[in-house]
Amino acid sequence: MSVTENSTVVIVGTGPAGLAAALAVRQLGRAVTVIGPEPRLDDRRTTALMRPAIEFLDGLGVGEALREISAPLITMRIADATNRLIRSPTVSFRASEIDEEFFGLNIPNSELNRILGAAVAATPLITWHRQLVRHWAPQPDQVTITLDDDREISAALAVAADGRHSLAREAASISVRTKSLPQSALVLNFGHERHHGFVSTELHTEFGPCTQVPLPGGFRSSLVWVMRPTDAESLVTMDDAFVSRQLEERQQSFLGKVTVEPGRQVYPLTFIQPTSFAARRIALVGEAAHVFPPITAQGLNLGIRDVMDVVDVIARHPQDPGSEAAMSAFNVKRRPDILARSSAVNIVNTSLLSSFLPVQLLRSAGLTMLDTVPMLRAFFMREGMSPGSGFSAFLPTRLRRVVS
Repeated sequence: MSVTENSTVVIVGTGPAGLAAALAVRQLGRAVTVIGPEPRLDDRRTTALMRPAIEFLDGLGVGEALREISAPLITMRIADATNRLIRSPTVSFRASEIDEEFFGLNIPNSELNRILGAAVAATPLITWHRQLVRHWAPQPDQVTITLDDDREISAALAVAADGRHSLAREAASISVRTKSLPQSALVLNFGHERHHGFVSTELHTEFGPCTQVPLPGGFRSSLVWVMRPTDAESLVTMDDAFVSRQLEERQQSFLGKVTVEPGRQVYPLTFIQPTSFAARRIALVGEAAHVFPPITAQGLNLGIRDVMDVVDVIARHPQDPGSEAAMSAFNVKRRPDILARSSAVNIVNTSLLSSFLPVQLLRSAGLTMLDTVPMLRAFFMREGMSPGSGFSAFLPTRLRRVVS
């Protein structure tokens, strides 16, 4: 016999975006229902969250705990590691250039999940069903979700944070454009003999970026190494000493001798873009709303902005947060940001894979301009942290803080 529960807002998915959404909606003074298993604690990846996302998480009460287990990103560097005829200059983006102490924090995903999960579990008026969804039934006046244990949850709005293979997206009849990329990401952590100086280096290769991001302590970093799928599958099976030598050679020893830690993982890369971000009382956030290659640290930062905007829409439509007007407002708010970020990442990734000489010339010219024009570099640094803030680079210094 099924049991039916009613809720104004239900959050489906217990990754970082879903858990953050639960905490944020609860701050509106609403009871919240969360559906999903305990968050993953075996994810070897890290996430570079920019300052606006960190400040948002501060407001949710988890910022201090995150700071204790993360490393600040003071400098972000792009370097050409290809063997092509046209080479691009190395460009360094320093937070001090835009009067910031750091761009953001690099946080281990397992710790981010643990901290957010603990906060959700400890927050009053959040009901957490550690189940999976078996069936979705969107209706004109509510959406009903059936769990694996036959319990039914009815809500005015469902916030879908159920990942790239979102069942909620399918139930909302939202079509997607999907493209499997000829790349996989090898993910690992490694130690090194030189202090990283809280500098993140993105080496651009013919097969994608090889990105080193600082971890706490100074002598450990995380790595996302994008390469051909066959190469990734081969390296994940090799012994640590062999992979360490390959990585040090790829990095040209800029961190000295490296020692790869056990626990490598491989993630095939995909590009997914929905035609809409909300419909039939279901709003998409996180990877349910956008999936693209791990370039320029945009993924979860975009997901946090999804959460910010869905919470804003809920606050502006208190009587019926799943109404057509609310869903339309969420679509309007999210579309420019998601399309701009995903398109930019796709263009950068395509330029890396292309051997077409004019494409390489354009890429080199663009990076040369970033390297030589401080105002343009400041624009991209600010815009990378928060959409729309880049234009403050053109304002007098005394006005920049007010705008940003």
